[in-house]
Amino acid sequence: MNDIRLVLLSCCAPCSAGAIKQLSDGMPGVFDFIVLFYNPNIFPETEYTKRMQEQIKYCETLGVKYAVLEYDHDAWRDAVRGFETAPERGARCSLCFEYRFRRAVRFARENGYNAIASVLGVSRHKNQAQVDTSATSVCADIQYLPIKWDEDLRVQINRSSDFYRQNYCGCEFSIRKV
Repeated sequence: MNDIRLVLLSCCAPCSAGAIKQLSDGMPGVFDFIVLFYNPNIFPETEYTKRMQEQIKYCETLGVKYAVLEYDHDAWRDAVRGFETAPERGARCSLCFEYRFRRAVRFARENGYNAIASVLGVSRHKNQAQVDTSATSVCADIQYLPIKWDEDLRVQINRSSDFYRQNYCGCEFSIRKV
């Protein structure tokens, strides 16, 4: 059954590298995919730009399609308002994932894709089950695929790359005080 047109929601090149490589090498059932960089949660905008440029560079190196959506940090802040002090992996993160998946679903519908997967739970800062729950709650007519990505491949690619690496998830509320 080769009819899956997949949107891969990505947060950054280090987290997505293995998944993109797996998809570009071919995965059963997936005949077309695009990497979607939609991260209005990332703060400050200079950090967003670094992560976006790194994602684009990796996709272009592999000859993989990608799309970058709008950076509207104020709208994202409105979506998580009232949960600014929630802990990492708490309610704020669920709201953030849901917000980003809703936009990914809209992108998928508008562009003829019928499935979504993500790497939002790959980071040690996040919880894959929480990401999966958030995605499932908003995907509706777009199939959510909770793919278990090859962690060894991701680590191997990261060790051999010169990716820009960050030390926090992305939003201003996740920045660790040093």
